[in-house]
Amino acid sequence: MDVNAAVAAAAAIAGVLTGVIAMLAFRWSERDLKRPTRTSLHTDPVLPPGVDTVLSVLRSSAVVLDEGDAVVKASSAAYALGLVRGGKLSVEPMLQMARDTRRDGEIRQVELDLPRRGTGRGEALAVSARVAPLGSRLVLLLVEDLTEARRIEAVRRDFVANVSHELKTPVGALSLLSEAVMDASDDPEAVERFAGRMQIEATRLTNLVQELIDLSRVQNDDPLEDAEPVRVDELVAEAIDRCRHAAGTKQINMATGGTEDLSIWGNRGQLAAALGNLVENAVNYSPARTRVGIAARRLTAPGGDHIEIAVTDQGIGISDKDKERIFERFYRVDPARSRATGGTGLGLAIVKHVAASHGGEVTVWSSEGQGSTFTLRLPEAGAARDRAQQHPDLDDEAGQSALSNSPTSPDSPAYETLSAPEVLP
Repeated sequence: MDVNAAVAAAAAIAGVLTGVIAMLAFRWSERDLKRPTRTSLHTDPVLPPGVDTVLSVLRSSAVVLDEGDAVVKASSAAYALGLVRGGKLSVEPMLQMARDTRRDGEIRQVELDLPRRGTGRGEALAVSARVAPLGSRLVLLLVEDLTEARRIEAVRRDFVANVSHELKTPVGALSLLSEAVMDASDDPEAVERFAGRMQIEATRLTNLVQELIDLSRVQNDDPLEDAEPVRVDELVAEAIDRCRHAAGTKQINMATGGTEDLSIWGNRGQLAAALGNLVENAVNYSPARTRVGIAARRLTAPGGDHIEIAVTDQGIGISDKDKERIFERFYRVDPARSRATGGTGLGLAIVKHVAASHGGEVTVWSSEGQGSTFTLRLPEAGAARDRAQQHPDLDDEAGQSALSNSPTSPDSPAYETLSAPEVLP
């Protein structure tokens, strides 16, 4: 009997222990199931039908929160912006908005500036956050990145302000000069002098309006829609023709070399305007009896051959602090000199946009008092390259021989040795 009783007691104790262990294991598994995982953040079944599909096609960053502020669903854009970290919404103002909306059911919207993730430069992301209830327990947060829109708006405001200022100057001058002409109607010499000034201001106004139109066109049009092979020697000849009178007046020698048998793929009008602006700047900012050189060469690159056109002058040069800004619209290194030469501050901005829209770039080398070299690098036309391969005797000897140091500095990447130069007296 004692043995049987002991066995029964041991069996009873073992049964109780087994039941306790089973109960603990069940509760432990229930707690693990309730704990959110990274997979559940994207595929949690508590989302209403169809919501997952809708969120996946939204351009905005989307985050769905449950009643405990845990992330139920988050788009990849939300992770990229740094809104969700470790399964939690990391932006406190948005989290507070979600709690308020969960409490009263009202839709809320606010614009915030968030620190840019992974940078220590103090830059901020401008976002618009909108919170709305989703069913009875969930809250939906939609975040739109407004950073680029704000940047464009700032550029537009600056552009309008600059245009207004630039237009007011010649218009105001014309108004004053016309009054002076009326007051001096009985003085032929004064009338002639004031009329000459009016003509200068009218020309400046015409140039400004034309360059504004050109800049708008290169920014809005796709140059490759009407792209064609454009011969480099034709572009250079057109640029020289454009500046022939000004160069002859200042006795500036203009020489070209290496432009034969080279072609660029792009819009002829835009390419001519870009190169013409560079040559015109070189002439305007060069002292009398100096030299302006235009040379070209072919560059072989893994992604395709490019044509490089360099325009070198022996002018006043550009300081290091100004080099970073010279391609900005309306920026002038020397405003007084620019006005004297009729410059609008838009020429280099047009060059930059034309180069970028054609898949190329424009760079500058300069040293104060020694001159400058502006270099256009643009994709070569495929047809021109094929012709060069079919006729090896038409090698690029002229372009290669044109490559050498600048006439102003041994460090300049300009081309000085110009074959078959064209010289303007």
